[in-house]
Amino acid sequence: MRIELLDHVAGAREARGIAVVIDVFRAFSVAAYAFDAGAARVIPAGEIEEAFSLGRRFPGAVLAGERHARKLPGFDIGNSPTEVRATDLRGRVLVHTTHAGTQGLMNASGADEVLTGAFVNISAVCRYLGNRAPSQVSLVRMGHEARERCAEDDLYAECLRLMLLGQPAPLTAVRERLRDAPAAVKFFDPACDWAPRDDFDYCTDVDRFDFVLRLRRVPGEPAELERLPSP
Repeated sequence: MRIELLDHVAGAREARGIAVVIDVFRAFSVAAYAFDAGAARVIPAGEIEEAFSLGRRFPGAVLAGERHARKLPGFDIGNSPTEVRATDLRGRVLVHTTHAGTQGLMNASGADEVLTGAFVNISAVCRYLGNRAPSQVSLVRMGHEARERCAEDDLYAECLRLMLLGQPAPLTAVRERLRDAPAAVKFFDPACDWAPRDDFDYCTDVDRFDFVLRLRRVPGEPAELERLPSP
C-alpha cells in the first residue's frame, strides 16, 4: 500500500486510489455527529448558492455551513457539532458547505473512493482501508481554509499513516496535543460565540463512532455522504 500525503484543493484533485479527505476542526466531525443525530442524508456542497439550491430541493432540509469559521447568513446552523447536537435532524437532510472540507470532497474526482477524515472515527477508517487493501491511499490534509497547513489535520494524517503501517499512533494524546493548536484558540475564547467550547471536545473525542463516511456519486443526483458500518 502506497500512502501519499497531499494538501488543500490541489491535493484533492491529485488524489488517487482511496482518498481520505481530512478536516478535523470541524467539517467531518460535524458530518459524523449529524448521522449520529439521525440525519437521513448529508449532502456536501462546494458553493454557498449550491447549498441554498439544495436546501430548496429537499423540503425540511437543514443548512449548515461556514466561511472563515463563522455561520453563513441565511443558514440554520454553523459548522459546529454542538449546534448539530442541539438540532432535530431525525429523518432530515443536512446540506453542508465549508471553507475546506467540503471543497476537498467535491474536488477529489480522480480517486476511486473518497472517505472523510476526522478523529471521531479514525480507527473505523483504518480498518476499512485495511480490508479494502488499495494499492494507493491519498491522505488529503485540507488545512486552514484550504490554503495553509494546520496542526490538527497534520496530526490526523500522521496518526492514520502510522496505523496503516501497523505502528503505534499517539491517539491517547490527541486532545492534549491539539489544546494549544492555533485553530483551537477560538474554542476557548468567550468572544468567539460562533465556535462553542464543546466543539473542541466533540472533535477530539477519538473513536467516538464506529462507522465510515464515504462519498457516493450518482449520475444526475447530488453527491452525498453514506454511512458504512465498521468492518
